[in-house]
Amino acid sequence: MNSGTAAPISCRDMWWVLVLLLSLASRALSLEKLNMCMDAKHHKKEPGAEGQLYQQCAPWRDNACCTANTSAEAHDDNSYLYNFNWNHCGIMTPKCNKHFIQDTCFYECSPHLGPWIQQVDQSWRKERILHVPLCQEDCHSWWDDCKDDFTCKQDWHYGWDWTTGHNRCPAEAKCRKWTDVFPTAQIMCEKIWSDSYSYTTLSNSSGRCMQLWFTGKNPNEKVAEYYLNHAPWQHATPASLLLLATMSLSVVLL
Repeated sequence: MNSGTAAPISCRDMWWVLVLLLSLASRALSLEKLNMCMDAKHHKKEPGAEGQLYQQCAPWRDNACCTANTSAEAHDDNSYLYNFNWNHCGIMTPKCNKHFIQDTCFYECSPHLGPWIQQVDQSWRKERILHVPLCQEDCHSWWDDCKDDFTCKQDWHYGWDWTTGHNRCPAEAKCRKWTDVFPTAQIMCEKIWSDSYSYTTLSNSSGRCMQLWFTGKNPNEKVAEYYLNHAPWQHATPASLLLLATMSLSVVLL
């Protein structure tokens, strides 16, 4: 005779429910990281269309983490964005300067940097990018166009003299030829912003590296999706998920 009461859910059933929830949670995390903005000084809270992005930042206009005003300031040698002086060892050549403008547009505007965003404890930002895989063409063209310029430091994130409100070379640092400070393209791309980028031998047609320069549809979304799909949380085995579920269930049952 049917008593009308439901059979109790077994522990095994609860484990597999938790496994499913963990899998769904990892998928949701991936989707969130695919289209997001950093918690940094000038970034928008969420990405979205910005039809009036300026010059070199225009490729991000369909979906951007920067505002039109930020994109304009990215092109200004005396920008209020970070009060950073590109001309700290004489006037930077235009062919070199265009790469730093593009680098700024990429940093400020990109909505597909989620796989490489890390939390930091800094007064001017709460998050940064770390080890973004840069396409070989972008890195080498940047270095080639700057190799006749001069600088006094290898890591441009730290160690400047800011007493005037703009960065100046510290007293002990002498201006040297670019190639003396950055002997190779790899050293420049990885060291200049303290490992924000990772040098790769990948071509911009590989779909496995991020492009600073592009036209048309943003190719970096597919790259970010690839790395998110190959992130550690996507490779958890059923056994490891079951272990996590077991631990979660233990907490629930306490």
